[in-house]
Amino acid sequence: MKEYTAYLLVDGIVQGVGFRPTVYRLAKLMNLTGHVRNMGNIVEIIIQGTYDDIKLFVDELQEYKPVRSEINNIDVEIKGEVTPETKYDDFTIKESSDEISGSAVIPPDISICDECLNEILDINNRHYYYPFTACTNCGPRFTVIDKVPYDRKNTTMDDFPLCTHCEEEYTNPLDRRYHAEATCCPECGPQVFLYKDGVIQSKDPIRDASRLIDEGKILAIKGIGGTHLVCKTSTDEAILNLRERLGRKTQPFACMTPDTKTASLFVEFNDKEKEVLESVARPIVILNKSRDYGLSEALSPGLHNQGVMLPYTGLHHLLFKYTLEPAYVMTSANMPGNPMLINNKEIIEKLDGIADYYLLHDRKILNRCDDSVVRFRNNHPGFIRRSRGYVPKPFDFSNINTTHNILAVGPELDVTFSILKEGKCYPSQHIGNTSKIKTIEFMQDAIKHLIKLTRTDNLDYVVADMHPEFNTTKLARQLSEEYDARLVQVQHHHAHASSLMAEHNLDEMVVIAADGVGYGEDGTIWGGEVLYLNNTGHYKNVGGLKTQPMPGGDLSTKYPIRMAMGILYTIMDKEELRDLMKNEYSEYFKYGDKEVDMVLKQLDNDFNTSRTSSMGRVLDSISVLLGISKNRGYEGECSMKLESVAREGFDLLVMELEPTLENNRLVIDTSKLLLDVVHLIKSGVGIDEIACASERALAEALADIAIITARDKKVNVIGGTGGVFYNEFISEVVKKKVEDEGLTFVQHEKTCAGDGSVSMGQCAIVGWRLSDN
Repeated sequence: MKEYTAYLLVDGIVQGVGFRPTVYRLAKLMNLTGHVRNMGNIVEIIIQGTYDDIKLFVDELQEYKPVRSEINNIDVEIKGEVTPETKYDDFTIKESSDEISGSAVIPPDISICDECLNEILDINNRHYYYPFTACTNCGPRFTVIDKVPYDRKNTTMDDFPLCTHCEEEYTNPLDRRYHAEATCCPECGPQVFLYKDGVIQSKDPIRDASRLIDEGKILAIKGIGGTHLVCKTSTDEAILNLRERLGRKTQPFACMTPDTKTASLFVEFNDKEKEVLESVARPIVILNKSRDYGLSEALSPGLHNQGVMLPYTGLHHLLFKYTLEPAYVMTSANMPGNPMLINNKEIIEKLDGIADYYLLHDRKILNRCDDSVVRFRNNHPGFIRRSRGYVPKPFDFSNINTTHNILAVGPELDVTFSILKEGKCYPSQHIGNTSKIKTIEFMQDAIKHLIKLTRTDNLDYVVADMHPEFNTTKLARQLSEEYDARLVQVQHHHAHASSLMAEHNLDEMVVIAADGVGYGEDGTIWGGEVLYLNNTGHYKNVGGLKTQPMPGGDLSTKYPIRMAMGILYTIMDKEELRDLMKNEYSEYFKYGDKEVDMVLKQLDNDFNTSRTSSMGRVLDSISVLLGISKNRGYEGECSMKLESVAREGFDLLVMELEPTLENNRLVIDTSKLLLDVVHLIKSGVGIDEIACASERALAEALADIAIITARDKKVNVIGGTGGVFYNEFISEVVKKKVEDEGLTFVQHEKTCAGDGSVSMGQCAIVGWRLSDN
């Protein structure tokens, strides 16, 4: 039978996951000749055999690809019949080449696999108790890579030449460590050490670190993508010390626990949540506290849930071998708003006075990468933060735009940026609060690095938020000039909604966009809108919450009683409002009764008073009126605590909230809602019942507008986006109301409901506008 030479280009997550040795073993098994090699961001395969052999090879490769790999596409080209001159004698693995850029990238960081973990725990294995043990199925990827192709020389592991044993494994195509770029052992790899005023001599630094934590000390532990601050969770003292030193008085801390069996002692989870907990990405999963929750209440004060993750490195597993603690606090080691620390010298200097000891290592972290955070709503996962374990895996935008290179820089808080190239959208790791200079500098470096990894030689468009004062908007202007690219600014909630529409591959939909803040087209602050949008890249604001005065602007976010006062000002008698604030809420104001009078003057004169329709601000206002919160210690605190209290309500109280038509928009009067809250408090109704009823009233009223709009536009799909849709109860209420009307409800599952996916939505909007839809 005739034999042919086939040229295959494999696109997807196919580097750093044992793909080439799999190709090699399959070709040898089928007695085929040719070669395989990495080329830029893709894998090239030359295979020789009959037509049926080639077809079977392609089918088998897709069926038996490595467990950590993902094949997006295999482009097969038959080059012609094999001749004596073109015949390969054998099948080989060739050295990598960078001749072709392709469009796929390396895999994300992967948690340690069972085989490597077993070696670490095997006293007869040379990897015994070695925390950096890795193979092609596990270990760091994104955090150590400098450029593609993903070869050891292009990673920070190049600083650690392989010993004879590791070299043998690394060069043997039949070994699971063949071209495992992060492979190493105690003889040739990174070393961990304990530090305090100098390196502490220790035979077992990890064991000593665990002992110190159990004694109540706070440790800074350097990991694969950053540094954690770690302390015990069984008592209050260490956590309260950590809070005092960080200035995070009430912000919930995530914890790490050795396994799901131990986790079940203090949190509840179903099979789906367990599956995500145990996944190779190992994100933090937000889980409900169990009735017998035995950890310190200082861990997540005032909340019904707790962030939990499982160990994802050998070092983490070894820490738990030496302790009886059910969990350790594992929170990012950075001052609020600033990026995680990754350099040993900087870790020691910046955390002086915060950490008592440091558990460090000598491998460089090239790319910061915070832990990912997942929460389930309506029994489906969604990201609060999409970062380690998922980045830089791209989203398929081939139906949106394949011809333009687009960089989108996101908003200001919880920022990611995204690059759209050749029909793939690459959201970055979590960047953070870009109002901080250090964070915007980190973002600039990360942009340059992802541009290099994706081999994006030029940018056609740079996309930013409409807010003129965001540092990201200013950075976008700078980058558009640097790359000679066109600058485009898009509305914040349109980008939120577009990320949801792109994720679900829809052409049009109605979206409830509800969060804290977004610069509106009319110059006010949006955050409680219903939008109609389609794949032309445009939208219409069809209704939402009433625009309310926000005295003092951002002060009303830190002290939500000011926001509550602004909302009630539009419906209550002024003197009655003054008396209410002074008699019931004076201590909620920074300056007491004097500030009440000052805020009233601000409202009377419309001085230093913004306008907002934000649902987040309404929920905050209800929280403070009910006495659940006094002020905001961290982003979303008041609303999160309101949700926790609302869960205790019986959901029997009904609060009426009907949309009315104003200027061709359906509007919900939140002043009436807050006045009802005040009256119900005075009548002695329990705060849990009021909290539950007010959340339901808002959710159902916005759902009503969305349903009316969907009927009018003949659209079958309604979605929910924005930080409010992290609220499980609100998400459930909206979903039920929408589905009871025979419509489909969608939510973020692979993207963030919050600001973390705004940059992805920005890419989608400009991509749609540039395409022939």
